[in-house]
Amino acid sequence: MQRFGEKLHTLRKSHGLTVRELAHALGYTAHSYVGDVELDKRRPTADFVLKVALFFEVSTDSLMRDDRDLDRAQSENPDDI
Repeated sequence: MQRFGEKLHTLRKSHGLTVRELAHALGYTAHSYVGDVELDKRRPTADFVLKVALFFEVSTDSLMRDDRDLDRAQSENPDDI
């Protein structure tokens, strides 16, 4: 799960969100946890992985497995497809 932060960053940026906006959307009052996970300073909890997967409509498998990439459609802004 070494690429989770990279994938989170890709999803967040492709949807035009700041770290603060994403944290708020996921129910966090502070954005530091989300930022730390994105920068690989902290490991995500199972609950966080599930929230991210549901929010961005991607599978937890695609987020957690390093040998799997996000589908192009999942990582792009839906308005651009």
